[in-house]
Amino acid sequence: MITPLDDFLAAAVRTATPLALAALGECITERSGVINIGLEGAIICGAFAATVTAGAVGGSSGVAAGFAAGAVAGVLVTLLFMLFTVYLRADQIITGTAITLFALGLTGLLYKTVYGTTGVGLTIPTTGELPIPGLSQLPVVGRAFFAQPLVTYGLYLVVPLLAWWFARTHAGLALRATGESPDAALAAGVQPRRVQALAVLTGGAFAGVAGATLVLAQSGTFVEGMSAGKGFIAIAIVVLGRWSPIGVAGAALLFGGASALQYLFQSLGWREVPYQLFLALPYVLTLLVLARASARAQAPAALARRELTLG
Repeated sequence: MITPLDDFLAAAVRTATPLALAALGECITERSGVINIGLEGAIICGAFAATVTAGAVGGSSGVAAGFAAGAVAGVLVTLLFMLFTVYLRADQIITGTAITLFALGLTGLLYKTVYGTTGVGLTIPTTGELPIPGLSQLPVVGRAFFAQPLVTYGLYLVVPLLAWWFARTHAGLALRATGESPDAALAAGVQPRRVQALAVLTGGAFAGVAGATLVLAQSGTFVEGMSAGKGFIAIAIVVLGRWSPIGVAGAALLFGGASALQYLFQSLGWREVPYQLFLALPYVLTLLVLARASARAQAPAALARRELTLG
């Protein structure tokens, strides 16, 4: 028997998936010393690219092509951000804000150009739930964690692999060294600018896949501005998760739960409470996290520094 708690947990994991993807990519970016405020732009561009591609290809192949297109779109958007911040050393906050505004405007324009005033409709192929036999029948956690789309299962693998990569590989050490002290990294033979450029583009790919997930694994359609601040929430998740992949995954689940509370309260019959209150919870939580956690969390020492030793 499915209970309201089962529905809540399943919705929390489903909602947390795109947040975790974007936040993991941002974690990689920030560990190199760059903060990408333009993450929101990469997410919305990934969502739009996935919509167009999946609709054009159709079927299960369209879903795979949509995720690939989302990743490519995320990389292209962050490529512009990377060129200005890593190589031209422009201010990261201002550049990221400009990229986000540009991406929101561009996707809105392209959306109307491609689909007209009527919109795309619910015609995009999507990936449904893939229950894992046996595990999906477990009480409480079965349906929540083991009856999810394939992209969520991929996330289960990415989190420990990324944690291992950070701690156990030479490339992960080079990334962390660049984020802490570019001068020391350069002295050790690391090329800081190359590391930062690759980290930013990797983060963009994750954000693009997060945007594709919004369309292909959740809503089944595209809506202007559907990223709805998720890029900024992902940045707060990185802070709450202390720049650790495991911590980021846990923080994303917390924010997913905050977003899913509306479904729980509606199932309990609390329909007299305005739904806008529940929609605001993730953003209120973002402010609280940034106010409390940022004062105690130890960010990479070179985060958002414009000065960088040539390398």
